Amino acid sequence: MTDLSVDVWGREVGLSTTAARTDAGSYVLDRVAEFKSWAQRRDVSLDPFFETRAVGAGLTGESHTALVLPVCCLAEYESGDLVHVAPYATETAVHAVSDRIRALERGTDGSRGGNARNAARGGDRQHLRVSSSVESVAETVATADDQFPDRADDAPPAPEQ
Repeated sequence: MTDLSVDVWGREVGLSTTAARTDAGSYVLDRVAEFKSWAQRRDVSLDPFFETRAVGAGLTGESHTALVLPVCCLAEYESGDLVHVAPYATETAVHAVSDRIRALERGTDGSRGGNARNAARGGDRQHLRVSSSVESVAETVATADDQFPDRADDAPPAPEQ
């Protein structure tokens, strides 16, 4: 790996509000669209982690449609191309951010163009972007999962009551 960046996105992006038309809102929605395209090409699902739902507006009582974001998401790029997103789900398993970090550490990343160890030596240019709605860094995710193996952080958000 040659580069790491951390972006904080917030909990949700209002799809039917002005927020979707801001630079920050557009940036998040463009990234999520790219992630969903990646998932579709690989026949995996991001839907449990990027949920669209009606959200109450507090003081006004009006609801709006929002894209609820996962607590933590990892996007991996090689030479500018998206090659991996976590978390994602298959028919039989959930693949968490912490699972991907461990695979990269072991050099069993399975991405195209070589493994993480080769990329770190200057072979393939590899870039990780960790987007989070809470303060976190990739190292924190990996360390916290080892110390506190609670899968709740990788679960889809609970529906609002």
